[in-house]
Amino acid sequence: MARFSKTDVPQFAVDVYQNEYLPDGGREVNAIVTVTATGGGTSGAQLAGAGRVPDAAVAVMVDCSGSMDYPPTKMRGAREATAAAVDTLRDGVHFAVIGGTHKATEVYPGAGRLAVADAETREQAKQALRKLTAGGGTAIGTWLRLAERLLSTADVGIRHGILLTDGRNEHESGDELRAALETCAGHFTCDARGVGTDWEVKEVTGIASALLGSADIVADPSGLAEDFTRMMETAMGKEVADVSLRLWTPVGAEVVFVKQVAPAVEELTARRTDASPRAGDYPTGSWGDESRDYHVCVRVPAAGVGQEMLAARAALVIPEDGGTVRTLAQGLVRAVWTDDLAASTSINAQVAHYTGQAELAQVIREGLDARKAGDDYGATAKLGRAVQLAGSLGNEDTAKLLAKVVDVVDVAAGTVRLKARVADADEMTLETRSTKTVRVKKSARKPAP
Repeated sequence: MARFSKTDVPQFAVDVYQNEYLPDGGREVNAIVTVTATGGGTSGAQLAGAGRVPDAAVAVMVDCSGSMDYPPTKMRGAREATAAAVDTLRDGVHFAVIGGTHKATEVYPGAGRLAVADAETREQAKQALRKLTAGGGTAIGTWLRLAERLLSTADVGIRHGILLTDGRNEHESGDELRAALETCAGHFTCDARGVGTDWEVKEVTGIASALLGSADIVADPSGLAEDFTRMMETAMGKEVADVSLRLWTPVGAEVVFVKQVAPAVEELTARRTDASPRAGDYPTGSWGDESRDYHVCVRVPAAGVGQEMLAARAALVIPEDGGTVRTLAQGLVRAVWTDDLAASTSINAQVAHYTGQAELAQVIREGLDARKAGDDYGATAKLGRAVQLAGSLGNEDTAKLLAKVVDVVDVAAGTVRLKARVADADEMTLETRSTKTVRVKKSARKPAP
C-alpha cells in the first residue's frame, strides 16, 4: 500500500465533458472525465530541486538472452542504456538490476535486496553492468516475478519496473507469463521496450498494459540510452501510487465501459474491483504532474421528458492506513431528458473525438493482422479507414506511421494501396504506437456545468 502525507500528494482536479441531454426514453450516457494532477514533479531533477524526499523503488530488467549478441550493438546498447537509467536515479531511491534469460539473475546489488542510490552505489551498478554477456533463452515471467519480490522489500510508495527484450518469450508458456502478470499487477507499474525487430508486439504491449506502464519500440539500439533516460526521468517524477478512478452509480444504473483514452487508449472495464454495492474502482497507477482522459459510458433507467438524475459520480481515490480511502477530487455525470431534438442528438466534441481515437487504434490493429494473414482486401479497407480517421482527428504522428505501410491516395475518402514492401521496423512501430492519441484542442474543451 502507498504511504504518503497530505503535503506530498499532487493536487487532483476532475472535469467532466458530456452532452447530458437524452431523448424521451434514452438510456446511454457518455462522458469524458479529465483528471489533472498538479504540484507534482515532472522529473527527478525537479523533485530533488524542490527538496522532495524520495519514496520510490525501481527494478531494471535487461534481456541477456543469446539473441542480444546479434548484432553485438544490442547488448552494448542495453548496457549503456541501463547505465544511463542508473545515472538518472535520484539519491535515496531503492533500485536493482536484473539480467533476464530463461532464468532471472540479480546483477546488482544481489542477495535478494535493493541498493539505495547514491554516488557510490550508482558507480557499483555500472561496474556490474560491464560484466553482462548474452547467452540463454527468454522467460519474461521469471524476470517479472523476481522484480516483484525485490520491489516488495522496500517500504516505499512508488514501485516501478523497466523491462527490455529483443525476442519472443519462447522459454515459458503464455499461461506462465499471464500468471506472472497477475501476480505483479497492483504491486508495481512497468514500462516495456522492444529493441530491434525480432520481438512480439502483442507480448510487449500486453506486459505494459497489464502493469499500467508504457510500451514502445527502439528499432536501433543506439536510441536505447536516450529512451531509458526519459523513462527513468518520468518514473522519478511520480509522487503517488495506487490511484483509482471510483465510479458510483445509482440504483438501476450500470457501467457499460471505462477506458483511458489519453495519452493512450487503455481498456479498464474488466479491471473493476467492487468498492461497495454501487461503486467500483478502476486502477490508474502512479501519478506525477500530468493529465489523462477517461471515457465513461453508463446505462441509466429510462425516464420521461423533464426528468433528470445523477448518472454517475467519478472520484479519484487513494488508500490510507486502516483500510480507508481518501477522495482527491470528483466530478458528476448527469442525465437530463428533453424533447429538444437538437439538444438530445448533439454529440459532445470530447466524446466524439475520443470515440474516433479508440476506433483508430482498433482498425490499425485489425488492418495489420489482416495484412499478416494475407488478407489484402481486409487490410486495405481497415488501414484506409485508419488513414481517414487519423486525418480527421489531427493525429499527425499516426498518419506519418501509416504512410510507411500504405500509399495514401485520398485521405478524406480513406483510399489507400498496400505497399509491396514494408520494413519490419515500420510495421512494428505502427502497431506498438497505435493506441497513442492526441487530445482535443483547447478551443473545443468546455466542461459540463
